[in-house]
Amino acid sequence: MEPFRIKAVEPIPLRTVEEREQILAEADYNVFRVHSSDVTIDLLTDSGTTAMSAKQWASMFLGDESYAWASSYERFERTVRELTGFPEVIPIHQGRAAERLLFTMLLRPGRITAANGHFDSTRANVELLDCQALDLPSPEAADLVSEAPFKGNIDLDRLRELLDGPAGGQVAVVIMTVTDNGGGGQPVSLENLRSVREMCRRYEVPLLLDASRFAENAHLIIAREPGQQGRTPREVARAMFDLADGCWASLKKDGMANTGGLIALRDPETAARCRELLTTSEGFPTYGGLAGRDLETLAQGLQEVTDPAYLAHRADTAAWFADALSKAGLPTLRPAGCHAVYADAGQLLPHISPANFPGQALVCELYRLAGVRTVEFGTLTFGHDGQEAQHELVRLALPRRVYTRSHLEYVVEAVSDLVGRAGELTGFTITGPEPPMRHFTVKLIPLQGNQEGQEDHGNQVGHASQEDPESQEDPESQGDQEGRDPQ
Repeated sequence: MEPFRIKAVEPIPLRTVEEREQILAEADYNVFRVHSSDVTIDLLTDSGTTAMSAKQWASMFLGDESYAWASSYERFERTVRELTGFPEVIPIHQGRAAERLLFTMLLRPGRITAANGHFDSTRANVELLDCQALDLPSPEAADLVSEAPFKGNIDLDRLRELLDGPAGGQVAVVIMTVTDNGGGGQPVSLENLRSVREMCRRYEVPLLLDASRFAENAHLIIAREPGQQGRTPREVARAMFDLADGCWASLKKDGMANTGGLIALRDPETAARCRELLTTSEGFPTYGGLAGRDLETLAQGLQEVTDPAYLAHRADTAAWFADALSKAGLPTLRPAGCHAVYADAGQLLPHISPANFPGQALVCELYRLAGVRTVEFGTLTFGHDGQEAQHELVRLALPRRVYTRSHLEYVVEAVSDLVGRAGELTGFTITGPEPPMRHFTVKLIPLQGNQEGQEDHGNQVGHASQEDPESQEDPESQGDQEGRDPQ
């Protein structure tokens, strides 16, 4: 059962299938443009969607809104230092702002960042600085159905070859994303982290953690890595942080709050430069764009997230959900992590080519059938420069402490209905725009027919051909979206 009881509730929006069909058309078949008031079960993301605890709500009344050196910052700083061991603690309003600020300090044009897996915002922030984001996932990550316990590991052989090769001098930083969100929420082992630490020390390259889901990674280490059983999540988390030179995190995940982020470092000089830049864009270094009440909820959340009962329930829920979806006929990535279940849309919809986004077809149909909002993690999100993604995944994220098992059973029933008519689904083509991180704002139209048109239109993956009249934007499908911001 859930290791908590519910103290406040809010109604769930219910729409008819016909209403949702119209909503999808008006949103240009991009669920980021669907209003939350039209979503029944929202599994779009686990970021910022946490249901806060009674102690967190109570702590907001302790918020010190003084501009400089507020007591709320002091509590936040003390909590982060005790958790991570990093002496330099910088609050910031969310993770991607931390990435932008930190990379501005560490990168110069032409440099390389090597990672087990860059998430979309991480890659975007690296590439905006004219640098190369290089993913080196472990070989086990390529097999979606194997039960390998640490598919989030970095490929040590490829990392060694990179650092020892002609481009080694251009590597500015090694990044370990724990857990690897883009790679299916898979954890990184302590053994792998230790090997990366030794390699980075040998080649004098800093090692940073994207620690947005550090507690979940710690729990999975305890559950899966030999020799780690019997340790507490806080002990394992500290062992992870001790191997790194610093970290950043979106605290909208394992901070258990609705906003916030941090940078934590060992080097005081780099921290001082970060604070100087932060002051020009985010705010004074002791609040970093956050209110004092936000810092209070984050300090409390960082205590609650390492509760073994909470983490065990979260992992068990994800494992049960993955099994139930698989039994309903939806192929899922194995083993399940903690924050989401990842479905293999490419396997379910082999008649839709990656160029026409089978993951988006699954996302839109699940919303149309049942009002369940998920997100595509395939070529639409991770395709770059006309290249297809390695896998066509759909992420069903699990907001923390929000949905009960009966809510997820509703999702499983909807998936069962969808699987029965999977062969009828068609792909999509893009009508525009295509900025970095295009999946947030892109507009799409469905292809006509089942098998017809299931190939690349134009020179860019999934882009509408200017010569094909069927790939032109349909004015009726666009609705009145101008002026309506994406969620």
